[in-house]
Amino acid sequence: MLPQVDLENDGLVPDFEEVVEPSKAHKLYIDKNRCVGFVDELEAMKQAIFLMLSIERYDHIIYSWNNFVELKDLFGMPTSYVASEVPRRIRECLLQDDRINEVDSFVVTTHKNKVHVQYTAHTIFGDITGEKEVIYA
Repeated sequence: MLPQVDLENDGLVPDFEEVVEPSKAHKLYIDKNRCVGFVDELEAMKQAIFLMLSIERYDHIIYSWNNFVELKDLFGMPTSYVASEVPRRIRECLLQDDRINEVDSFVVTTHKNKVHVQYTAHTIFGDITGEKEVIYA
């Protein structure tokens, strides 16, 4: 098929339509080890963020190396390094999903051998506040 040209607007005429796929997913009940029913939009995003931050990148051959988080190599590192690196890695991990526009509002607190990070993910469905705790020693 040859492209159509619109001479008045000086450009090509699109002969296709973009379709946004639904974000429907199976509902996970983590505490009960069950998968029952479906969720969509904001609830599906919460679940996707939980999974992206729970699976270590490069550890499982069934998952793409383009997704998930890299935290394992922080074990044994100094507290100041871990506290500055975890927010960057969370942001990098979550922005791989095209439904997430921005990740910000990081609040980092450190305990004996833990770094606790709170953040806000701005998605196309709304804002999600979440938290992640990383044990590094």
